[in-house]
Amino acid sequence: MALLTLENVSVAYDNQYILQNFNLNIEKGQLISLLGPSGCGKTTTLRLIAGFLEAKDGKFLFDGKDYTRVPVNRRNFGFVFQSYALFPHLSVFDNVAFGLRLRKVNETEVKKRVMDILDVVSLNGFEKRHPKELSGGQRQRVAIARALVIQPDLLLFDEPLSNLDANLRINMRVEIRRIQQELGITTVYVSHDQEECFSISDQVAIMNKGVIEQLDDPATIFKYPKTEFIARFIGFTNFITFAERTNQNGEISLRVGDHAFLAANHPGTANPSGKKCALRPDDLMVTTEETQDQAMNRLRGSVKVSTFLGRSYQYVVETDLGDFTVNQEMETPYRSGQKVNLLFPKDKMVLVD
Repeated sequence: MALLTLENVSVAYDNQYILQNFNLNIEKGQLISLLGPSGCGKTTTLRLIAGFLEAKDGKFLFDGKDYTRVPVNRRNFGFVFQSYALFPHLSVFDNVAFGLRLRKVNETEVKKRVMDILDVVSLNGFEKRHPKELSGGQRQRVAIARALVIQPDLLLFDEPLSNLDANLRINMRVEIRRIQQELGITTVYVSHDQEECFSISDQVAIMNKGVIEQLDDPATIFKYPKTEFIARFIGFTNFITFAERTNQNGEISLRVGDHAFLAANHPGTANPSGKKCALRPDDLMVTTEETQDQAMNRLRGSVKVSTFLGRSYQYVVETDLGDFTVNQEMETPYRSGQKVNLLFPKDKMVLVD
């Protein structure tokens, strides 16, 4: 049974629904990320779980108990804010101890638990400093320690790395994953950064307009997006909409106009209604050579734009099915206007809704 369940939940601001009949299940010990563009409902979902918002309809179940109307102060959840929300006049020790003292924990126990959690977040020796004496990454670790020291049943992160520079973000996401795995705490993590979410999560829920379009492990989403929205969101830039789709000798035959393609059977082509093909720029191939098969999985075109990317060249190739973007490593680049063939590997073709 799932530790956390949102069941047909609806949330509205001024009669404008942000979430409607929304469902989510999270297993104990998992780190699940809510990922999507601004306005998709991910922060609303997090605030609902935390207790800062109340559902208009539906149920929130936690560990088998109905939490739908449980106030925020009675939910033993740790929350890490985007802005850290540290008290500037308090030391690191007192910031971390704040929640324990609110709960009337005796000072001997406070000292032990604070020092233990500072060791977990690698801040031993910093307990007497104030927030202004810390780097951004250190402040974020204090915020994480404060959320963890109360021994929460659930840990919630709201875009915790957005205020940090690029290198520090990478280091901190590794730290967050290390701490989460070390403590085995169930975690819900909100971000708009797909690399951040994919690198630390057991499961990722990609949201669009208040709906989860796909909930899966990061590798599956990266390889096999289910919808065109998800494909575009995670970097697929090439699309062909086919008029016909049939099964043929264990493969999928696709046709648009005079062009025929074959796609292999794999999880990315399993949806029987998918007729739009999505491919990443790295998965297409461009060549000037004629292939043995003069028609299947090939388009003739001409190089419209050539761009040097360092390790590879990027080409925009114009064809009668539209423009396609291709990344390819090569010593001598193709020239603008040069006639080329685009090859579509059948095992790389993903069919989406």
